[in-house]
Amino acid sequence: MTLDTRVILICSGKGGVGKTTLTANLGISLARKGSPTAVLDADFGLRNLDLLLGLENRIVYTAQEVLEETCRLDQALVKHKQEPNLSLLPAGNPRMLDWLKPEDMVKIVGMLSNQFEYVLIDCPAGVEDGFKNAVAASKEAIIVTNPEVSAVRDADRVIGLLNTHGIKPVQLVLNRVRPKMMESQEMLSIEDVTDILALPLLGLVLEDEQVIVSTNRGEPLTLIGSNSPAARCYSNIAGRLKGEEIDLIDPSQEGSGLRDKFRRLMQTKIF
Repeated sequence: MTLDTRVILICSGKGGVGKTTLTANLGISLARKGSPTAVLDADFGLRNLDLLLGLENRIVYTAQEVLEETCRLDQALVKHKQEPNLSLLPAGNPRMLDWLKPEDMVKIVGMLSNQFEYVLIDCPAGVEDGFKNAVAASKEAIIVTNPEVSAVRDADRVIGLLNTHGIKPVQLVLNRVRPKMMESQEMLSIEDVTDILALPLLGLVLEDEQVIVSTNRGEPLTLIGSNSPAARCYSNIAGRLKGEEIDLIDPSQEGSGLRDKFRRLMQTKIF
């Protein structure tokens, strides 16, 4: 593994908090900023990263064949058709979980590190064997959570395990932020979550219906040049990862301007 490659584990305690969507959008954003980036689907049981990137029909080989040495790494990597700086290493058969060991993940990430500036590992939710394998190959981590009590509690448990593995830095992305619910105190506030988890906040992602639309199309928001709230949030997070000074979005100011109202009007379908 090269010293300069940033190997980032993208993980969560609870499933369904937007971890894979973040991985896809960050991968596209980093690649568009000129950084050769690989996204590794380590969720062998419920792989979806290929679908979110629109690459499911281009998979010939997977990480499994690379580890079994029945194909080369470059044969298994799926280069994105619209963003050549981004490559996907797909997950293999779910039965890989029966034999995959942490040293296998270290081996495959080491191979990726020889070619890419960023390696983003889409980790399975929870703290089972899939997590233990993925964390063994990681240098740093991003915890993704929603501002919900159960998701935050599960994230806290994962943070404890990351600390025992010596992963540094561990940063937080707060996903599906709904400003009105926070304002009316029907949802945990940003301060509540950061106080509980005691992590630096890498970014917020605002709740945005366009995320669902783009996911169903296999076109990440950051790929299609969308200026939707979530697309701007993903791009900002990628910029901060690269060391750019970008202020956090103030949720209380989002959606109240004339431009936001016009954008919502343009996105409304009239039948």
